[in-house]
Amino acid sequence: MGEKKQELSERKKLILKSIVEAHIEGGEPIGSKAIMQSSLLSCSSATIRNEMAELEQLGYLVQPHTSAGRVPSEMGYRFYVDSLVEQYATTTREVTQINQLLKAKMAEIDQILETASRLASSMTNYTGIAIKPKASAVTMSKFEFVSIDDYHFAMLMITSSGAVKTKKATSSGIVTDMALRTLSELFNGCLCGLGADRITLPIIMELENAMGDTAYLVNPAVKCVYEVMNEIDGGEMRLSGLNHLLQYPEYADSDQFGRLLGTLENQEEILDLVSQADSDDINVLIGSESPVQVMNNSALVFKPIKKNGRTVGVIGVLGPRRMNYKQVLETIGDITENISSMFEVDETKQITGKE
Repeated sequence: MGEKKQELSERKKLILKSIVEAHIEGGEPIGSKAIMQSSLLSCSSATIRNEMAELEQLGYLVQPHTSAGRVPSEMGYRFYVDSLVEQYATTTREVTQINQLLKAKMAEIDQILETASRLASSMTNYTGIAIKPKASAVTMSKFEFVSIDDYHFAMLMITSSGAVKTKKATSSGIVTDMALRTLSELFNGCLCGLGADRITLPIIMELENAMGDTAYLVNPAVKCVYEVMNEIDGGEMRLSGLNHLLQYPEYADSDQFGRLLGTLENQEEILDLVSQADSDDINVLIGSESPVQVMNNSALVFKPIKKNGRTVGVIGVLGPRRMNYKQVLETIGDITENISSMFEVDETKQITGKE
């Protein structure tokens, strides 16, 4: 059994909260005098120093230099996020901005995520992240086929997440409108809701048998389905406002910042991290809480977006450990709530047929 953490007194909580918020704003170690000026404490500077020393012993603060000032540790930031952070008051202007950008009707999930990422970056002054997470079972909800010429046809595929994908296929035999109508009926009847691992050879053979003399259309069409599923399954990440990080001294080390950029460009570690997240609520990873080593000096806040019970994307913010958690948590919450509401409205329209 691990040792139970000591319960913090209300005074210690107030001091820790003041230090975290002062350090977020200024980035410098915080001393007892600054705490006296910025808080409602009615105790002496000596008492505050003693409390700060105890908070350091408990692991909530660290003393980076020989000066009397202290900064929050990861444990201090975590306690602040979990227990002390207050609700950030979103302004009317910010709410209007969210509504204007996200409630406009957009056909592609990609567009919505990219818009949300830019918005999160501009509102927080950190780097916005939009992620289409790795999918364990990509499926299709609708197929449409269009003839291009005698030996080519186009496939329009709508995934279960709402993404619209198109592919051009080449046939070894003549393409006719009647054959494509039959192929469309078969694909919609047999392949919708199946992951790539369930589109097996026996199913493909059944489709060929049903197509009769135009069975040659099945293989190129199935190949297109596999290609789209593989593209979606790999996940994708887009960044907005990466230059914002350069404002913070935490990223002044060019070598360290270069390694972070390399990880962000590679995407794989971040996609794995987000795809494996258990919580559907807002996730906050502070420093070494993230398994991605180059993010030890950073914080990542993100929230999955659901549509019809499936995760279709993730919106997040990357910044220094001393990010303004109050503002970031509220911003991410508001943006994802607006997107979810938009999906609910679209789903209602599809069911009722009303605009």
